[in-house]
Amino acid sequence: MSQRRRVYPSAEELRVWREFIETAEALRAELAGRLQEDFALSPGDYSVLLALSEAEGNRLRSSVLAAAIGWERSRLSHHLGRMERRGLIRRVECAADSRGAEAVLTEEGAGAFRAASLPHLREIRELFVDPLTPEQIAAVGEVATTLRAGLERRRGRP
Repeated sequence: MSQRRRVYPSAEELRVWREFIETAEALRAELAGRLQEDFALSPGDYSVLLALSEAEGNRLRSSVLAAAIGWERSRLSHHLGRMERRGLIRRVECAADSRGAEAVLTEEGAGAFRAASLPHLREIRELFVDPLTPEQIAAVGEVATTLRAGLERRRGRP
């Protein structure tokens, strides 16, 4: 009888999967709650502000921004509208192509991002880095890289 690969995860594999998912969600929720409470920023706001702060001229086409943060363009469009009403970004017609729009980081948005960044990074250290050994950090990095590569291969990306 040849050995067949199990079709379903074992009880132990499911336990590890559940621990992984629940812990990741608890970390995200804690970080999100702190960002919201301390700086009135959602994780989505922070992702947009980070991408724009790193972009040349603090501006990106909406399609490029959506790809950079892994969002659908319709979700991003609604989110940018809310951020624009709060003065964190502004949307302008794309200089190179009048059919597109660019999101531009405002001074208020840059200030909100700067104010939140160092405390947010300290919280990442407190909640994620400090509880782990350097070896565990390296192992988590390897696991994340392997999982992401597998997902990208399934999506047909190199």
